[in-house]
Amino acid sequence: MHWLLIPLSWIYGLVVSIRNHCFDKGLLSSHEFGLPVISVGNITMCGTGKTPHTEYILDMLRRSCKVAMLSRGYMRKTKGYVLADDKVLVEDIGDEAFQIHDKFPDVTVAVCENRCYGINRLIEDEQVEAIVLDDAYQHRYVKPGLSILLVDCERLITDDHLLPFGTLREPQSAKKRADIVIVTKCPVAMSPIDIRVTTNKLRLLAFQQLFFTRMVYQTMKPAFEDGCMIRGEKKAEVTLDEIRGMNVLLLTAIGSQSHLENDLKPYGVRIISMNYRDHHQFNERDIYNINEKFTYMSEPKIVITTEKDYARIKGMMGFSEEIKKKMLVLPIKVEFMLDKEDKFNKIIKDYVHKNPTNSILVERTNDSEPEDCDYIGDGAGTISFRDN
Repeated sequence: MHWLLIPLSWIYGLVVSIRNHCFDKGLLSSHEFGLPVISVGNITMCGTGKTPHTEYILDMLRRSCKVAMLSRGYMRKTKGYVLADDKVLVEDIGDEAFQIHDKFPDVTVAVCENRCYGINRLIEDEQVEAIVLDDAYQHRYVKPGLSILLVDCERLITDDHLLPFGTLREPQSAKKRADIVIVTKCPVAMSPIDIRVTTNKLRLLAFQQLFFTRMVYQTMKPAFEDGCMIRGEKKAEVTLDEIRGMNVLLLTAIGSQSHLENDLKPYGVRIISMNYRDHHQFNERDIYNINEKFTYMSEPKIVITTEKDYARIKGMMGFSEEIKKKMLVLPIKVEFMLDKEDKFNKIIKDYVHKNPTNSILVERTNDSEPEDCDYIGDGAGTISFRDN
């Protein structure tokens, strides 16, 4: 039955191609801004690690300039432009934006369906010096100065198909708009031959820079209390080595839960997964089911969730006292392979600091906040890297 979706993929591909052609020929206009704008996104529906890579860039730039992160705020319950402050809730800006705001309070975080309007507000109201657009590769109404395309190592865009037969939002040829392509979630033991094969498959243009990254799991923190009970001992932080041999209830609502499972298995844990759809909004019934599942697990046991999921559940009531004492949050960090971290950092810093940061718009949209422009998927398009 799955093969019956192929004709629908052809129709979808035709619509996407016409849309991209209109942008390429100027029939639909892209807006350019007078300050550095970096787009981070993908052309697939599956998780490619956008949030960890966005955090990496923000963490780098926040030390040298006033940087902002702007996203659509997927699955939020608000509309229009919302600026994160100390009273904002995850329902107001979405889980990914809330996670970044919580982790980097010195970074300006905002959400808006209309990226052009959102950028204008950040420039005029917050006087930011650089903006990072999260999940914005398809949003071609904005023309970023630097575009980063993320590609999942486990499912290359060259091996995928258009929706709904596959997971591609655009044809793989859309990669030509990227200045930087990052192959994400690479295995630690990725061989030089595998890297060469992947590089040849992607067939990038001469000006495009290619990088490989892997996910590194950092020390876990207690989710609810000042310590987590590990084999009867209360700990303020826990390494993965300390949970070897334990039964783990893996609580996730992310796009690539299987990848996380595979990364935890080498630590000798026995995993019971409760995986919900990406960006799932947990409710009382979910909490009840989580409590029940954990109750019947054998000791020694622990609950592990991701930072993204914790952003949605930390304010919820109803977790059992046992879970509150045994839930850990697992932070994820990006690590560049092949000793290319310095090269990537230099590209980002050179672009940001060689660009004007006087917050003057090159081209403006309407002062009013219109409905978001028509686009397929969620993200922003771009053109090639400009070294001003």
